[in-house]
Amino acid sequence: MKTAVVYQLNFNQIMQIVRQLPANKKIRLSKELEKEAINSKLVSLLKSFKTKELSDEVIMQECEIVRAKLYKKSNGN
Repeated sequence: MKTAVVYQLNFNQIMQIVRQLPANKKIRLSKELEKEAINSKLVSLLKSFKTKELSDEVIMQECEIVRAKLYKKSNGN
């Protein structure tokens, strides 16, 4: 059985650890943090648009309308 060890680190302690990392690991960490922030923002955005009033059928109808307009526009009409 594995036991989890939980560390309580403050921001300054984390920064001290990060500063010790080699450049390639800092870049990797930066990308992971960026992904985490983007995912968090995306989840928040999706929650703000969540509604029970839109069905798949309504969404598909709107998509077809937009596609038709774009097709008409691309053919110079």
